[in-house]
Amino acid sequence: MEQYFPYGEKEIAYLKGKDKRLADVIDKVGMVQRRVIPDLFTALVHSIVGQQISTKAHETIWRKMIDAFGEVTPNKILDLSPEELQAFGITFKKEDYIRAVAQKIVSGEFDIKVLRAMSDNEVCAKLSELDGIGVWTAEMLMLHSLQRPDILSFGDLAVQRGLRMLYHHRKITRVLFEKYRRRYSPYGSVACIYLWAVSAGAVEGLKDYAPKQRNDGRKRKNRGNSQP
Repeated sequence: MEQYFPYGEKEIAYLKGKDKRLADVIDKVGMVQRRVIPDLFTALVHSIVGQQISTKAHETIWRKMIDAFGEVTPNKILDLSPEELQAFGITFKKEDYIRAVAQKIVSGEFDIKVLRAMSDNEVCAKLSELDGIGVWTAEMLMLHSLQRPDILSFGDLAVQRGLRMLYHHRKITRVLFEKYRRRYSPYGSVACIYLWAVSAGAVEGLKDYAPKQRNDGRKRKNRGNSQP
């Protein structure tokens, strides 16, 4: 039975009170069922698979893996050859990262269960000890598995796109991102879920204000934005 990120009227009321544009999105989109993966290893593999590929490609590969494994466990990963893992559509590097973390968990070198008792910063630091695991992967694990309430990822391209679309920005700098992160806190994860919805086109009439590129790859000259 699928599980979804838990939130309700408390989080919605807070975010709507903090941001009128986000409030309008919430009213138009309604409640969003964002699937979560309670098992930490399964969620970590899911995040590694999703690195730097489209949502559609991610879902296609993941569906193949679930159909084959039923339950994704370290032992089942290690039972397959590198070639068999790559056959799902996983790159050589990702296959190597997944196999390495599975081996460390089986050997006892890495205790993934301790992540549940750690702070967000500690989770990022602990996971960064593993090959191929960076901040974005750790953040996706915290949102989609640990179900932490205040995760908003600067490194997530869909989040940046959602912010550009909602607030009519041409570029999301770290300083600008931090302004929104503070505004949404302590419910950044719920805001993140709605920004993903915006990025995916859930609200009609919103567009991406990122500068378009010419055919030769150079960006167009900056032009003023007439919209508020």
